Amino acid sequence: MEPHARSVIEHIERVLALVAPLPAASLDLESALGSILAEDLYASVSVPPFDSAAMDGYAVRLADLPPDGGQVTLHVTGDVAAGPGDTTAVEPGQAVRIMTGAPLPPGADAVIPVEHTSTGRFVAGAPREEQTVALARRPRPHVRGAGEDVRSGELLARAGSEVTAALVGALAASGAVRVPVRRRPLVVVISTGAELVPVGEPLGPGQITDSNGPMLAAAARAAGADVVRLGPVPDDPAALRAALDAAARGGPGVGSGAGSRAGADLIVTAGGVSAGAADVVREVLAPPSPATDGAGVTDVDVATVAMSPGKPQALARWHGVPWLALPGNPVGAYASFELFARPAIGRLRGLDLAGKHHLSEIGCSASTSSTRSNTPPAVLISAAVGWSGSPGRLLVVPVRLVPLPDGGAAHSSDASAVGVKPVGSRHSLSALATADGLALVPSDIEKVHAGDLVQVLMLR
Repeated sequence: MEPHARSVIEHIERVLALVAPLPAASLDLESALGSILAEDLYASVSVPPFDSAAMDGYAVRLADLPPDGGQVTLHVTGDVAAGPGDTTAVEPGQAVRIMTGAPLPPGADAVIPVEHTSTGRFVAGAPREEQTVALARRPRPHVRGAGEDVRSGELLARAGSEVTAALVGALAASGAVRVPVRRRPLVVVISTGAELVPVGEPLGPGQITDSNGPMLAAAARAAGADVVRLGPVPDDPAALRAALDAAARGGPGVGSGAGSRAGADLIVTAGGVSAGAADVVREVLAPPSPATDGAGVTDVDVATVAMSPGKPQALARWHGVPWLALPGNPVGAYASFELFARPAIGRLRGLDLAGKHHLSEIGCSASTSSTRSNTPPAVLISAAVGWSGSPGRLLVVPVRLVPLPDGGAAHSSDASAVGVKPVGSRHSLSALATADGLALVPSDIEKVHAGDLVQVLMLR
């Protein structure tokens, strides 16, 4: 590790110390989709609320059916459809037509599917004509008991769980109308650089299109945040301070995009954090002097992180709002987002990061690492080819999934025999766009050999 450089895991921990879960709000079920539960949720009613038929057929008494599977003929005395209505009791020697989901009639304790009876099938809309039915005992009763799925008072989901479409269904079935969830964080993304031109505008001499702003805004939305994008901001301290003020206090372009919220919950900037003479973020984060207004910035933490790309990083609060300053190199900016900003957004959302599967400590060899929560989720995949490491730094390499040579590798337990290989330049946006993941090569690895297990942050 370089002198005075901090590890990636230490920087993750400092980022997470800067943020806290947002307050809870009560939302209707469909509006809560994608949000994170603020409280444990319990079923208000049992599912199903009554004993019901699991198949179309005949409700019968098992006592009327010979245990040896012999066929009997029963009198058909009524019909029961799903929904409200009178339920005909089943007396000895009787059977009642019943449809899937209908309440099981009193006296009945089994349903014989119609296809296993003398009737054969029911005709939609046709009245009942059969007076009797021949049938026999089946291996299963085809009855869904009351509370078989969920019992009233049973835990449905814990705080920190994401509200998925399936959970919406389970909550609705169990009586929930509104649920307490964490408010979605508002992330303001600001790209910096005098050379940057907004997307769609013509380029002049020495200018490039701003790609970091749209990329990081899209990544923040994918991480579950509402997003407002400002900039690009030129390499001018006053212009950057104005953009940061707008982000933190809900100025033009922020308040209108944030609904009723006054300002950002998290600010993410790209660029201007290195050691160049025009690095505007470093200038704004410098201690205040008579010539600068530094009153809005606190908790400044400018760091060299032992990773490549993405070495220059900074943390601060701007008027109390957490601010993550990421480098301007596009691959470094994206890798920094995945390693630092995504966990921060997860904590703001109230996501139970510790409850998810996370790989061992980022930046350590797989054989010597220890389990940590709140680190980005990763998987171990065999290297399909060899490549050089970057001793002293965590090396971030865009990689693509490929078949392993000869159908597998000595260290791979993956039956699909898939490995990873670097794609394009480590600093190329086109490589990032075609990558399936980011390989994280620990700082103590000089070379990755074919067949070695590497940590991979999956992007797809």
